[in-house]
Amino acid sequence: MNKFSLFGKFTVQEGKRDTMVDILLEAAESMKIIDECEIYLVNISESEPNSVYVYEVWSNEKAHQTSLTLEATQTLLGRAKPIITGMERISTLLTSGGKGIS
Repeated sequence: MNKFSLFGKFTVQEGKRDTMVDILLEAAESMKIIDECEIYLVNISESEPNSVYVYEVWSNEKAHQTSLTLEATQTLLGRAKPIITGMERISTLLTSGGKGIS
């Protein structure tokens, strides 16, 4: 039951972290109707005031790639791009199972 997981980091302009969090929480809300998206978590670090982390678990990598082409995703990316100063794919993982994963 390997799933595709992604752990990423967005770095944003000074003072724009809350805006980015709001955008990513909208993205998380839009993922609720996509069965292939099992987990979409938005995280912040108290020691990094300009960073937002996202942890995602998908049924497979293709489902994740397809989600990037959705109109809702493209709209949210358009709102986020002006404040993003960097993006980092920290890791991709194969999730074997655990609490919260079907």
